[in-house]
Amino acid sequence: MSHSWFSDGSQISCLPDDAATALLVGRLWMPGTGPVLVGVHRGQLRDLSDVSLTCSELLAQSDPAAVVRDALRHAPVVAELGAVLRNAPQASRRPDLPFLLAPCDLQVIKASGVTFVASLLERVVEEQARGDAGRAEGLRQELMAAMGGALSEVRPGSAQARKIKDLLLARGLWSQYLEVGIGPDAEIFTKAPVLSAVGTGDDVGLHPRSRWNNSEPEVVLAVSPEGRIVGAALGNDLNLRDFEGRSALLLGKAKDNNASCAIGPFIRLMDDGFGLEDVRRCQINLRVQGPDGFELTDSGSMSLISRDPQDLVQQAMGDHHQYPDGMMMFLGTMLAPTVDRLGAGSGFTHQEGDWVGISSARLGTLVNRVQRSDRAPPWVFGIGSLMRSLATRPRRSSNPRLPG
Repeated sequence: MSHSWFSDGSQISCLPDDAATALLVGRLWMPGTGPVLVGVHRGQLRDLSDVSLTCSELLAQSDPAAVVRDALRHAPVVAELGAVLRNAPQASRRPDLPFLLAPCDLQVIKASGVTFVASLLERVVEEQARGDAGRAEGLRQELMAAMGGALSEVRPGSAQARKIKDLLLARGLWSQYLEVGIGPDAEIFTKAPVLSAVGTGDDVGLHPRSRWNNSEPEVVLAVSPEGRIVGAALGNDLNLRDFEGRSALLLGKAKDNNASCAIGPFIRLMDDGFGLEDVRRCQINLRVQGPDGFELTDSGSMSLISRDPQDLVQQAMGDHHQYPDGMMMFLGTMLAPTVDRLGAGSGFTHQEGDWVGISSARLGTLVNRVQRSDRAPPWVFGIGSLMRSLATRPRRSSNPRLPG
């Protein structure tokens, strides 16, 4: 069954408000061909294979925005965006018609955690509750009273942060999450394997044993192999609060499950009309609609982030660590729903069949349906499959532009 986000194929359901001037690139699954790099142009998806066969190759070029702007003038049309959106929901998708994939491919998918005070406090709640959602509200109130106001203006790694650490240690309230939240070193981890992210319309997967979890709406930076931020997208970092709350050593199981990482709908390339300042101040909106009639809406601003996006990229990539195919970097969430869903004190958790919409005026809307990870379609198209697919597709251009 389709969903109202896709029922009319409206481009408003997907594209940013200023889509007419935005440079948007993505990946389209073409039956009989495989993944095709595409650009959005006047309601159509145009094939960018002449300039790059992969997204990672495109973003490694010195000026990917200029390359795409030039290519869109003559690139062939491969699909109408409206028709592709109508085929987006995985539950009703026709496999013989094109559909959108996550816009990244060979880039490593990294994430930064506890970069907002709201998510920082919720991580401490998880840790103190030992994964028990029923204890969360009481702990939340206690912690907010003790330190919420003091942390909101603290710059990580500063002298003020060190004083707060000493104070909280003396009161027995220090936490490993506070260490990465206000300490000098950010939490940087690998969210998902290369090529495992799902796109808009796809199901997102929860571990079948999880009983306390939530979507984490985030901005995802597209970063070149040299560490240049060249674009941005939206992301859903699906998180298991009960698993991570029991032990931080379960982070991998809490974060990386089949279909637990969604990115899309497109990567917006940075140019004269969209830059890092737009990312720093963008508003992120969350909407959850459940099959039981439950509905939740929330919003937050990237301006509340405690670490600058450029600093997070530099902590992940540099002389200490290189990514030759580039990187997609989740910046952390400012939204951590706490509304009781299944009774007083239960907190928020997903139910199977929830639809999750993550939107921003400059980045569009990413929509996914929540499913158990063992019931979501298995991940079968990996790096080997991509290489075999691309090997059958010679470039049409006689002078292809390769990364410098």
